[in-house]
Amino acid sequence: MINNQIRTIVLDTETTGMNNFGKPFINHRIIEIGAVEIVNRRFTGNNFHVYLQPNRSIDSNALKIHGITNNFLLDKPLFKTIAKNFFKFIQNSQLVIHNASFDIGFINQEFTLLKNKTIDISKFCCIIDTLKIARKLFPGKKNTLDALCNRYKIKNSHRVLHGALLDAFLLGKLYLLMTGGQESMIFSNNMGNTKNFESYENLKINKKKSLKILKASEEELKLHEKYIKYIQKTKK
Repeated sequence: MINNQIRTIVLDTETTGMNNFGKPFINHRIIEIGAVEIVNRRFTGNNFHVYLQPNRSIDSNALKIHGITNNFLLDKPLFKTIAKNFFKFIQNSQLVIHNASFDIGFINQEFTLLKNKTIDISKFCCIIDTLKIARKLFPGKKNTLDALCNRYKIKNSHRVLHGALLDAFLLGKLYLLMTGGQESMIFSNNMGNTKNFESYENLKINKKKSLKILKASEEELKLHEKYIKYIQKTKK
């Protein structure tokens, strides 16, 4: 919080691809993180954006979606280089993500691989899934980021390819419109006592006790696959 105001971070990631059988993040890595800060329902301009070297090749289907190439990432930092700053940026915040289980699964994996113990970032942030909000507002309708932008008349013609920072900014606009001032209520219902959160250096998580890692449901995986096919068709 900033001066007793809720600090909202709207986040998106791009990845090397996704596992089609089981957990989406298995054998895949994050290659881009984009996050924008909102305080008192205003964009502050305090953003976090980074491209990452995943130490594995990017799947061809993922390349068609975000356009990030292996060569482009050759000189980019590893996740361990930016992990501390990233954690500090999102810690104690209200973390807003579209289809949150997908991104959180990848983020948890990155920290777990780095710390060599199971990490659940939802213990340090309040996770709000705008896909779930959209489904309640528009049941039975398409609730992709593009569909919601069209519905709320948010200009997104420049979104030819997916990009974490651009998508986070668009999602931030959507979130403010969808919540209509209710984010404080959502925050209080989902957040624990932030005063007791541990620092990045002192994460004391029991290696023997596995924390629950959020993963996409079967329904969410099917929707994600349909979204990918939709994007591919629009580019032909």
